[in-house]
Amino acid sequence: QVQLVESGGGLVQAGGSLRLSCTASGRTFSHYAMAWFHQAPGKEREFVAAISWSGDNTYYADSVKGRFTISRDNVKNSAYLQMNSLKPGDTAIYYCAAPRPGYCSSYGCYDPTEYDYWGQGTLVTVSS
Repeated sequence: QVQLVESGGGLVQAGGSLRLSCTASGRTFSHYAMAWFHQAPGKEREFVAAISWSGDNTYYADSVKGRFTISRDNVKNSAYLQMNSLKPGDTAIYYCAAPRPGYCSSYGCYDPTEYDYWGQGTLVTVSS
């Protein structure tokens, strides 16, 4: 299996930017699609963005299209989420996740139940 660790969260003003990182260890990182979810207090965990194992395919929630960019570096065993034009509504704990190897690459997976591996989360707070 793969272990995931997120970093890069913090406090930022509305309109600002943050870059989240997710570093993987364990099995071969390039075999896994990767995704980011977020969960605000009192709300369910929601899909944010995903990327295929090769990086050729990306998927985004409508709420973040044009503001967030997901990417990966298979040499560094890392995935990233560049978040621009942040809004107070983006405030949440952000989790990176991976499905089973080979899954969710040629097609998008948007449900948390489709993912088997999760990081511990990193908190993003956007002030108005």
